[in-house]
Amino acid sequence: MDRQALEQALMRLLAAREHTRAELRGKLASRCAEPQLLEQVIDELRERGLQSDGRFAEQYVSSRMRRGFGPLRIRRELQERGVEAPLLEASLDEQDAAWFELLREIHRRKYGAGLPGDFKERARRARFLEYRGFPAEMIRRLLWSEEA
Repeated sequence: MDRQALEQALMRLLAAREHTRAELRGKLASRCAEPQLLEQVIDELRERGLQSDGRFAEQYVSSRMRRGFGPLRIRRELQERGVEAPLLEASLDEQDAAWFELLREIHRRKYGAGLPGDFKERARRARFLEYRGFPAEMIRRLLWSEEA
């Protein structure tokens, strides 16, 4: 794959949605005989502002929050997509104040208002919320308090 075809392929991918550098590398590595050329073209797209891991992370966090996922799950998913730790933390920290409110809303949508009566039901709800990616401390604060 020559430079022009490589750049066009990258532009098509980025036109559909944001991609991390690692995702772009993974999608085109098998089609590009020269890994250095691929890295060079991705660097140029980054310099021109057409590719940004930070922008991807912000959009991804926002999207996953709207779907009801918590910070632990989103952090893991961003790591799997190759977002570097400082960008990942910055994107999650921007939403810091909203996590507990999101947890409360997810709980209210799934279980209605009010707290569970017995320990078994609290444990069941806690497992669901942990699966969604919320920290145990935050879940405990919700389920063992009067804030639900």
